[in-house]
Amino acid sequence: MTERKKKLLVDKTVEGHWKVILDNPPINLIDDSMYDEFYDLVTEMETDEALKIVTFESANPDFFIAHYSPAEPRSRFGLPPWIEAAQRLAASSVLSVAVIRGRVRGGGSEFALACDIRFASREKAIFGQPEVGIGLIPGGGALERLPLLVGRARALEIVLGADDHSADTAERYGWINRAIPEDELDAHVAKFVARVLSFDKRVLAVSKSTINRIGLPSRADLQDTQDTFFKTFAWEGFQERIPKLTKRGIGKPGEFESNLGKNIADI
Repeated sequence: MTERKKKLLVDKTVEGHWKVILDNPPINLIDDSMYDEFYDLVTEMETDEALKIVTFESANPDFFIAHYSPAEPRSRFGLPPWIEAAQRLAASSVLSVAVIRGRVRGGGSEFALACDIRFASREKAIFGQPEVGIGLIPGGGALERLPLLVGRARALEIVLGADDHSADTAERYGWINRAIPEDELDAHVAKFVARVLSFDKRVLAVSKSTINRIGLPSRADLQDTQDTFFKTFAWEGFQERIPKLTKRGIGKPGEFESNLGKNIADI
């Protein structure tokens, strides 16, 4: 049997820093197999005493992660272990940084939200939580993490409006740490990583764990929302929309996915 191609490619060349490339062509959908790989990655991170920082980037400049897709074979856990893995990532001594180029929507946005820090390309990053427009609810943490970052009113605008937002808007709202010009992004990230690597691991870990006392959602709330999310696939709103979405090209390269925030309002 041919071994399945890995979707999380890990470069460990620099001691203390793992560079993870998200690679699930053609548009970097996040599926159960990628969630399983992420769970395994977090488990491996927890055993590396020298590891200080992990960065996540995309192999596709147009899509950091498009959104969740249930099309792949089910997770080996039954349901993908996203909630546990994301909570363990936040609780770990390792600093996690999402380096965002291209579209990051739905479960992709929730992946970025689960990271400790988010740096984005001002020109290339596009953010969205389109689930409501599709007939679902966000189920991977957006309903809990966004209000903590952007406030209640802006979280309602993002989730119930289900539209796309620029990197500048995401920065202004507090959705991301910084929107950085594309030609400066890599240098900014490299400088930040180098600074973190120059500091003591124990001090970094204790500082992060202390900050974690404030601003993290509870595991119970996250799990309850994910359980509801999977139920929404059977709700009438989604069942009515999914044939139209499939016909228009959801989950495939093309104009519909590229402009999903605008297009779902026309379903």
